[in-house]
Amino acid sequence: MSSRGGSDQQSQRRITRTQTAGNLGESIFDSEVVPSSLVEIAPILRVANEIESDNPRVAYLCRFYAFEKAHRLDPTSSGRGVRQFKTALLQRLERENDPTLMGRVKKSDAREMQSFYQHYYKKYIQALQNAADKADRARLTKAYQTANVLFEVLKAVNMTQSVEVDPQILEAHDKVAKKTEIYVPYNILPLDPDSANQAIMRYPEIQAAVLALRNTRGLPWPKDYKKKKDDEDILDWLQAMFGFQKDNVANQREHLILLLANVHIRQFPKPDQQPKLDDRALTEVMKKLFKNYRKWCKYLDRQSSLWLPTIQQEVQQRKLLYMGLYLLIWGEAANLRFMPECLCYIYHHMAFELYGMLAGNVSPMTGENVKPAYGGEEEAFLRKVVSPIYEVIAKEAERSKRGSKHSQWRNYDDLNEYFWSVDCFRLGWPMRADADFFCLPFDQLQFVKNGDNRPAGKERWMGKINFVEIRSFWHVFRSFDRMWSFFILCLQVMIIVAWNGSGQPSSIFNSDVFKKSLTVFITAAILKLGQAVLDVILSWKARRSMSSHVKLRYILKVVSAAAWVIVLPVTYAYSWDNPPGFAQTIKSWFSQSSSSPSLFILAVVVYLSPNMLAAILFLFPFIRRFLERSNYRIVMLMMWWSQPRLYVGRGMHESTFSLFKYTMFWVLLIITKLAFSYYVEIKPLVGPTKAIMNVKIRNFQWHEFFPRAKDNLGVVIALWAPIILVYFMDTQIWYAIFSTLFGGIYGAFRRLGEIRTLGMLRSRFQSLPGAFNACLIPLEKTEQTKKKGLKATLSRNFAEISPNKEKEAARFAQLWNKIITSFREEDLINNREMGLLLVPYWADRDLDLIQWPPFLLASKIPIALDMAKDSNGKDRELKKRIQTDNYMYCAVRECYASFRNIIKFLVQGAREKEVIDYIFSEVDRHIEAGDLITEYRMSALPGLSEHFVKLIKYLLDNKQEDRDQVVILFQDMLEVMTRDIMMEDHISSLVDSIHGGSGHEGMTPLDQQYQLFASSGAIKFPIHPVTEAWKEKINRLDLLLTVKESAMDVPSNLDARRRISFFSNSLFMNMPTAPKVRNMFSFSVLTPYYTEDVLFSLHDLEVENEDGVSILFYLQKIFPDEWSNFLERVKCRNEEEFRMKLQKEEELKGPKELEEELRLWASYRGQTLTKTVRGMMYYRKALELQAFLDMAHDEDLMEGYKAVELNMEDNSKGERSLWAQCQAVTDMKFTYVVSCQQYGIHKRSGDTRAQDILKLLTTYPSLRVAYVDEVEEPSKERPKKINQKVYYSALVKAALPKSSNSSDPVQILDQVIYKIKLPGPAILGEGKPENQNHAIIFTRGEGLQTIDMNQDNYMEEALKMRNLLQEFLEEHGVRPPTILGLREHIFTGSVSSLAWFMSNQETSFVTIGQRLLANPLKVRFHYGHPDVFDRLFHLTRGGVSKASKNINLSEDIFGGFNSTLREGNVTHHEYIQVGKGRDVGLNQISMFEAKIANGNGEQTLSRDIYRLGHRFDFFRMLSCYFTTVGFYFSTLITVLTVYVFLYGRLYLVLSGLEEGLITQKAIRDNKPLQVALASQSFVQIGFLMALPMLMEIGLERGFRTALSDFILMQLQLAPVFFTFSLGTKTHYYGRTLLHGGAKYRPTGRGFVVFHAKFAENYRLYSRSHFVKGMEMMLLLLVYQIFGHSYRGSVAYIFITVSMWFMVGTWLFAPFLFNPSGFEWQKIVDDWTDWNKWISNRGGIGVPPEKSWESWWEEEQEHLKYSGKRGLWHIMAGDLLNIVRDEDCFCWTEKIQCKFPAHVSVNQGTYIPNFCVHSGHLDCTSPYDCSRHHSLHSCLHAYWLGVASDCSSVQTYGSSSWLLGIS
Repeated sequence: MSSRGGSDQQSQRRITRTQTAGNLGESIFDSEVVPSSLVEIAPILRVANEIESDNPRVAYLCRFYAFEKAHRLDPTSSGRGVRQFKTALLQRLERENDPTLMGRVKKSDAREMQSFYQHYYKKYIQALQNAADKADRARLTKAYQTANVLFEVLKAVNMTQSVEVDPQILEAHDKVAKKTEIYVPYNILPLDPDSANQAIMRYPEIQAAVLALRNTRGLPWPKDYKKKKDDEDILDWLQAMFGFQKDNVANQREHLILLLANVHIRQFPKPDQQPKLDDRALTEVMKKLFKNYRKWCKYLDRQSSLWLPTIQQEVQQRKLLYMGLYLLIWGEAANLRFMPECLCYIYHHMAFELYGMLAGNVSPMTGENVKPAYGGEEEAFLRKVVSPIYEVIAKEAERSKRGSKHSQWRNYDDLNEYFWSVDCFRLGWPMRADADFFCLPFDQLQFVKNGDNRPAGKERWMGKINFVEIRSFWHVFRSFDRMWSFFILCLQVMIIVAWNGSGQPSSIFNSDVFKKSLTVFITAAILKLGQAVLDVILSWKARRSMSSHVKLRYILKVVSAAAWVIVLPVTYAYSWDNPPGFAQTIKSWFSQSSSSPSLFILAVVVYLSPNMLAAILFLFPFIRRFLERSNYRIVMLMMWWSQPRLYVGRGMHESTFSLFKYTMFWVLLIITKLAFSYYVEIKPLVGPTKAIMNVKIRNFQWHEFFPRAKDNLGVVIALWAPIILVYFMDTQIWYAIFSTLFGGIYGAFRRLGEIRTLGMLRSRFQSLPGAFNACLIPLEKTEQTKKKGLKATLSRNFAEISPNKEKEAARFAQLWNKIITSFREEDLINNREMGLLLVPYWADRDLDLIQWPPFLLASKIPIALDMAKDSNGKDRELKKRIQTDNYMYCAVRECYASFRNIIKFLVQGAREKEVIDYIFSEVDRHIEAGDLITEYRMSALPGLSEHFVKLIKYLLDNKQEDRDQVVILFQDMLEVMTRDIMMEDHISSLVDSIHGGSGHEGMTPLDQQYQLFASSGAIKFPIHPVTEAWKEKINRLDLLLTVKESAMDVPSNLDARRRISFFSNSLFMNMPTAPKVRNMFSFSVLTPYYTEDVLFSLHDLEVENEDGVSILFYLQKIFPDEWSNFLERVKCRNEEEFRMKLQKEEELKGPKELEEELRLWASYRGQTLTKTVRGMMYYRKALELQAFLDMAHDEDLMEGYKAVELNMEDNSKGERSLWAQCQAVTDMKFTYVVSCQQYGIHKRSGDTRAQDILKLLTTYPSLRVAYVDEVEEPSKERPKKINQKVYYSALVKAALPKSSNSSDPVQILDQVIYKIKLPGPAILGEGKPENQNHAIIFTRGEGLQTIDMNQDNYMEEALKMRNLLQEFLEEHGVRPPTILGLREHIFTGSVSSLAWFMSNQETSFVTIGQRLLANPLKVRFHYGHPDVFDRLFHLTRGGVSKASKNINLSEDIFGGFNSTLREGNVTHHEYIQVGKGRDVGLNQISMFEAKIANGNGEQTLSRDIYRLGHRFDFFRMLSCYFTTVGFYFSTLITVLTVYVFLYGRLYLVLSGLEEGLITQKAIRDNKPLQVALASQSFVQIGFLMALPMLMEIGLERGFRTALSDFILMQLQLAPVFFTFSLGTKTHYYGRTLLHGGAKYRPTGRGFVVFHAKFAENYRLYSRSHFVKGMEMMLLLLVYQIFGHSYRGSVAYIFITVSMWFMVGTWLFAPFLFNPSGFEWQKIVDDWTDWNKWISNRGGIGVPPEKSWESWWEEEQEHLKYSGKRGLWHIMAGDLLNIVRDEDCFCWTEKIQCKFPAHVSVNQGTYIPNFCVHSGHLDCTSPYDCSRHHSLHSCLHAYWLGVASDCSSVQTYGSSSWLLGIS
């Protein structure tokens, strides 16, 4: 993952660097292990390493020069690690001086250098002068750089030895210097003049974009500007004028060219001969890029700065200038990219300046032409524009890290929303340093007090803007007030109806009941008032930034709500003739005049009028959309009352049809829910409640807690409270049921699960080639487009490919075989299975039939032979039997045709040909006549087959010594054919005549005898040359004839089966037609990486844990078939042989190929970066293949893609070659960037992760790595010894080795392409989104797929990517899609039972869950990482995620929120999937779920959820609630229900009320309560998860499988896991809402092959499970003990069984799911370890893992920042605390007597005061001195006599109080 780490890496890093520096000379990697302040010498050391083998002395001189330069750069060695580095380098130089001197050829070092320079120039530069291809150009670039360094060293050596440099060398160097400037490392496009002949640069669209950018005609260059090159362009001019960085300009130049070229090529496939950029393409890109900016200008009522000239010729240049300026601002904006409207503000002013300069405007101040306010010199934009705003962000972020509340610092959203107001223009341009935006809040510790003792500056701080994130549960009500009001009002009506009259719903029409029901309007008014007051309270801290009309709205809302709260009750009271109690009371306050019902009705109508208007607008969403987007004053005034005007959240309404769909869903659900609640929960409880209220109880057991309560009110509350809670929660259960049903129906309509087994695949395989060609191959112009509509959706059939359609069959073969070979490369199948699954690459044109994969035809020939043998001449019957099995018919035809072709190919002699031709013509004649079996004897056919199989074996071996055997075989076959099968006289006589045997008597001389097939040229054997096509044909025939067993289980690997079935199934689903690769959308993939595993080392794999289990052993056991396939691939028969080879490789000390293969095999089965990169690079492989199929001519196509791959080296030499074109178009369309944030640090410290990343770069040359480079630069001020740190965003690629066929050791090196300076550290907020943000500028294209580094991809899925990207052009409602959602397959399910539960849970969410969210509910957001973003939409709207600290902990979903609020559209597509890893052990899973629950807690407080809750219509708001924070709030209510029930029962049993009322039905047999508890149990045991899971497994794998899986999960204790997970979610969600403490929790993502110690489990689960479990157990025990005398145990068990289950689970699940959890020795070790942990003292520097005290302090850390709520949490904690704190056992009095009278020990005593007074208690710890409980625990310990001071409280607390301390 991205950066989540802090400064704890620093010490580690330093040690590593120092250690590595000591071993500098040992490794070829030493040129990279250079301190950041000496980064300039790295190229010199690289050259030294490169030439070491050629000339050690020159390498020595290079290192010596590097040492001198290092000393010049940092003479005082002030940089970190510099002293150690210099020392190590000096030591190496001392060691190497003498040996290299002895090996020197020339007399002096100067001559040696000159000689070597000339040698190098000739060998590497002159030889590569005409660099044609990409690889040559890369080598030439490298050669120029090396020559440059060599000259620098040569000059220094010559100067030292006072030798003149040879003029020839100087001349050569001048050429080198010029070329070095041109030949800079490039990313995708080599824009230098010499590379114009490269394939990618020959695309007319690329040339057109380049030419358009180079049109600088009429641009006013600065006077002092010196033109450096002829090809300067528009972006160079912008750099000169505005002061952008050089690398930023280079990066955005390529970005813009590719963007324009891709749009151009897609829209206008046939460009003119003359490359010219089409204006329509330019307009489309501009429209997308500036849509948000134009909207912002309109919103703020400002004129846009995009002025276009009237002269048509200048329009294109002006548009390019505007686009270039925006991209340059964006490319250098760093963290400001999270603030899109801030960028709009900057752009607005800079574009205005640009317009002024081009229009030649004159400044009224200076009288000169207008110049930019910030500009001119290098880095001016960064220093003067970006840095000041960055500083504000950095300082606010610093406050957030100090634990401030959200309300005390401005996050990214606050700072961005400053620019949503016209007031932002007060900031000015140039920006005023004293503007309120730059004012920071005062710091409590450091402020200057002014005269009136108030801190200076506080009043100037802007404060929060538009919204304040305050920790409170009230946010749940505030954000979704309409939903809560609706449920409360429904509950009120239901209770009124049930309480009065018959209880039937129809009784509402009874006048009295109806009148009482009208009180809902009064309740609604009260709720409205509550909402209005809550709005004011929660927005109070944003008052400074509020505009006056917003403040006015808040005030009027409260006043009007209060007015209605008065008006409605008063008018209601006067609507009765005989008012009931409530109305009578109100009436008594006013005059007792006659009733007036119409007045109340009128008041209600007026009250409801806004709601009526809203209802009308709800029915016509297009009107609502228009009103919300409108900027007309009158409309704005109308809308002002309903909701405050905001820049986002306007016009989000869907089409009428979408609205109808999700409205029907929710209407059905709500009706069902309310009916169930009424008939099952509320109505049955009313009668018993009335009865209880009428019973008078006089005798109480202990104490009546409510002695004056009328009508047994306490009992009524205890009975109703759980029911009410379940009433509010059970909508979540109904949502689970309805989503399962609707999701299942939708899935079935989308044709999911049509092919779910290999049997189903076989039955439909004949239509598969047709499906391949229809879905994955672009339509030819003559072909028709696909049908649409319901009929097409329900029945999608593809015609079989006819044999004469060679091209279609060939394309299918290329695609299918690529998938199967990828299976083999991944070791999912073995060689035999691959042979059975492959289709012939080289279609045999002589065979007029389709060649199916052998796995379909296996065993068909042996069966057919047996049938023929036993046919007894029944020709028609045999034919019928063969033809009923289509595959057998195909196999027989193919075998006969191949047999004929091979025999005819092998037989060369004229006489032999005559015989063979005659035989085959006869057989063909009989086949046509249909009398083959009647005429010929078939019983001899198996004999012929045996001979032919032998022949095939000889052909496979192809050895000269077998020739005689082959001759005899031919003669045997001829004999069988003529004598046993054909039995015709004339064929025998023909053969005899050729043999020369008939008609002559006596001995024929030997030389005159002629034996068929025996002469030298009669048969062609051995075959030369053996082509791939021939080999393939023979192998295939061998399989068809020899495989006797059925291949029903091919492939046998379950993952291969799943993948092949899903892929085949997906081709029958509805997907857009694939465009040609050149016309497809271009896209990038971005993966953030922090410090996880890149590649497992051999040590990692083989090191054993305490149980003797290594990762390798574990993987071999989990994937036994894949391990044996791997051994077969590396040509080892068994593991012993593999080990021997590995050992031999180690001894030889050569390249460790086998070790690499093993490491890769294991890494591909873990969650490593290597696995992710391999998966994502399948996109490139797929596009190369698809480009080949698009561009290949018929001849190339029939020859096959494999032929092109095999001749890759030769092909790439010619730039116009097919292979080069395939690569070029792929480069244009696909980019993969991995953002390895710490790569620079890892590289400099010699970390193996950096080396592994370099290996990835060299394995995949098109892979790019972005990282944040931390460089120490010497301080400009001499007195300052400390170097300042400078930060860069850098992009690197692999530097190619100097020659592919060189025997020299190859250096694996990287090459920096771009290095863009940042205003400061990149990571200010949440690590991962910041990591994505710094690298996003290096991505390209129109789509961006965000992929996490625990994901995987598959070759077959990559083939569908261009179909998916076409969805951006499809219709998906009123708005085009901005995020395309994908499904995921969880690949970690096989690791353990827990991983399986997690995988099923996750799979159901990413399939059936998200399917429903996208359609019909229209509330899918961005939950995970494979989603594809509309890149231009998101880069102009704040990026793909949000990054504010804590509040955006779940950064991904905020990307979805942002997209939706800004009028985006999120869709979901199930015909494509990627792999995803999940956590596999209980502790890992719990930490992950804690992180998600934390994230949801923070979401509840966020402005995004509040805005969605208010801006969605009612039903879409319900969807949003129940699929985001509502799910977590419902789980919280589930647990709360248990507590409420138990405390209610405790009250009843302790007071004796239960015993007194035992005869009452409500107590004895309370059905509604049982239903409520059953509902709670449903949620508890994972019912909400299980239902969709069952449906999805049923859909995709069959309902029988689903049922068996479900039963198996129950047996593997899934309910225990889900109940435990419920506790995790509840605890962390609730805690985050109240106190914060949300943080990223690294889960490790490793294999759980170890036993977790009890102390670790205790630390993790104490607060969330153990304490709560103990509390519940205590309540259950008390309830049983006090009630057992009058209540049967069966009733007790029945009603509390789920609670006991919860208690047991929460206390014992961690031991149950812990490997070796019940092994005695482990238990003993755990106990010892736990005791040690408990007894260790805490303190500064003692980590929580080492001491209970340190852990306790960390655990309570979040309470520091909770204010009164923190105190409340401490004082009103768990039961044991309550009992202690409420002093039920008079502890305070007993403790008080131990202390002097003047020392008070009451609750809340301020500890420092107490310490001072008591004089003998040590309370020095600052933590103890701020905690309420520390005092109580201390005093309690003191009273018991086990402690003489506060410090002993830990010892005592550890044993007795530990579980109770809150």
